[in-house]
Amino acid sequence: MEKLKISPNKRHLLTESNKPFFYLGETAWELFHRCDREEADLFLKDRASKGFNVIQSVALAEIDGINTPNSYGHQPLVGHDALKPVEAYWQHVDWIVNRTNELGMYVGFLPTWGDKWCNEPLIFTLDNARKYGEWLGKRYKNAGLIWILGGDRRISKDSQSDVIRAMAEGLRAGDDHGHLMTFHPPGNTSSSKYVHCESWVDFHMQQTGHYRDRASWQLAEFDWDLLPHRPFVNGEPPYEAHPNNFAGGDQGWLDQADVRRELYWSICGGSAGFTYGCHAIWQMWQPPRNPINGPRAPWKDSLSLPGAGQMQHGLKLVMSRPFAEREPASHLIIKSPHSTGPDTIRSCRGADGSWMLIYCPNCQRVKVDLKAIKSEKVKVTYFNPRTGASIDGGVTEGNREESFQPPFDPEGRDWVIILDDSSKNYSNP
Repeated sequence: MEKLKISPNKRHLLTESNKPFFYLGETAWELFHRCDREEADLFLKDRASKGFNVIQSVALAEIDGINTPNSYGHQPLVGHDALKPVEAYWQHVDWIVNRTNELGMYVGFLPTWGDKWCNEPLIFTLDNARKYGEWLGKRYKNAGLIWILGGDRRISKDSQSDVIRAMAEGLRAGDDHGHLMTFHPPGNTSSSKYVHCESWVDFHMQQTGHYRDRASWQLAEFDWDLLPHRPFVNGEPPYEAHPNNFAGGDQGWLDQADVRRELYWSICGGSAGFTYGCHAIWQMWQPPRNPINGPRAPWKDSLSLPGAGQMQHGLKLVMSRPFAEREPASHLIIKSPHSTGPDTIRSCRGADGSWMLIYCPNCQRVKVDLKAIKSEKVKVTYFNPRTGASIDGGVTEGNREESFQPPFDPEGRDWVIILDDSSKNYSNP
């Protein structure tokens, strides 16, 4: 696995050999804790086949990860002592990390869930956080991974910042600054709210949360404008098959359309990546385990939900154009039906003016200032985010205002309008 780094313009991620890397993650918080090796292999091979390149999981997991043993009967620590790891537990983590890398994916590795450093009784303090981080950094120094600190909790006092900083410093010392690092925040926030000024942060992570009607694209707008610039990814958007607004299904269930919308809002907002999630899979729920917040089917049955397979279409789209020059461009849409709800149209373009993407969640007609495309002739393509197919929209005159209407599709209403400088001969995704 090549190591990852930040692009020179501080907007995107690259591999060591300067290949663009769009972080397409999958949420598997309980993978280390609840899956045996056969189950982990089933899950990882499925996600590799669907184009994912990062698997996010937690070493000291949320669901009683300290006390409840893993599938082989091993707890991670002796008692609650962070400096007394149980080797057999960590050998299983080793196996999953290695298998993930063998399948061409990085591990988004959370050293711990947030309750271990912010809730009493504390597992981590200033005295042990750095030593734990250094031990972990040395153990996985040569693995293909990204460190994700935090774990769905807000930093509310200086002592918590000190603990997170100490763990980050320990990881850096242990892995010799070999991996990128970020912070997983609580819902409807970005890590920029808590750790923007910390020197250990390489890129920001957002959690737009499990809601249908929030203007989550505003988080991307905020992080894009921050100085100093840092890349950002949406690390926890709405999960497929999650009850909307945590209302137990009374307000409906989030589905493939909700997941796709967040993906393309992230792309158009200049995000360096996006993480899919499924409500049953993050918790690896199956009977007789106690279900959290009403998963609708066991995790193995949920592997085939349509949203997971559709994420690779977004990856192929964003990688089909010059990746490192992408910038938000929603201001170039004229008289579009902007709103703060799920029908909000968003757009991005290449900084050189050679291409533009417009995401229409509800098949809206869109009027665009084609001066955004620096070309006499503009090629029009309609991209279907449900199937990855492209429809030729012909060539139109540039340097003027023009309206575009995506085609009708009985299988769904969202579309991406691709506008290209016709002389560039960009390929369809």
